[in-house]
Amino acid sequence: MELRPLGDAALARELAVQAGALLLAIRTRGGVTGAALGARGDREADDLILAALRVARPDDFILSEETTDDRRRCSASRVWVIDPLDGTRDYADGLDDWAVHVGLAIDGEPRIGAVALPTLGRVFASDDPQPGLAPLTDRLRMVASRTRCPPVVHGVANALDAEVISMGSAGAKAMAVLDGRADIYLHAGGQYEWDSCAPVAVALAAGLHASRIDGTPLRYNREDPLLPDLLICRPELAARVLALVAQLG
Repeated sequence: MELRPLGDAALARELAVQAGALLLAIRTRGGVTGAALGARGDREADDLILAALRVARPDDFILSEETTDDRRRCSASRVWVIDPLDGTRDYADGLDDWAVHVGLAIDGEPRIGAVALPTLGRVFASDDPQPGLAPLTDRLRMVASRTRCPPVVHGVANALDAEVISMGSAGAKAMAVLDGRADIYLHAGGQYEWDSCAPVAVALAAGLHASRIDGTPLRYNREDPLLPDLLICRPELAARVLALVAQLG
């Protein structure tokens, strides 16, 4: 893919959009189904994004779910954190809630991000102008994993009398908070840096709260990319949710 010179945020957006279009084309083309379809999507989207980054940002390092980790990145300032297909099972099953994540961590902080939701025709990026959050509804809404919803999510939801909405990709859940379909995304029990770097960058740029579930900041480009828990929510709800997590934990 040939790219015109772009700033970091525009580059992240362009790569997320292009990878999303490729993934849609692969699924439409047919020929493979199930796990084989997911594997093909992961591989081809990863190839597209990494090839473009190596041309556009040859001096930057890359951490991708689908590529062998080059630990030299740990001493680098700029590291692109990529999940070329977040929600592989959802994609392979023909569902809509999968995403493409293109994030950039600078000195460990999630500075730049783009999250494409290709089946919805939407892309969210850290340089988007933000119109502001809609007023809270009468009942709070929490998005949670369709297949791996941890007990703490149900505990917090019960304490808040919140509706729990099951959804696939971490990026899809995070963007549901951003666009007003939900108020809280809480996860515990297993994620990696590529699951959250781009969504967190977008969420923070939009004025949302994003942290570990103990309230500490999310840091990236660590030697071990395991980053097992996450809270993204409207800022006015953060203290309340974090207190409930601490109480229930």
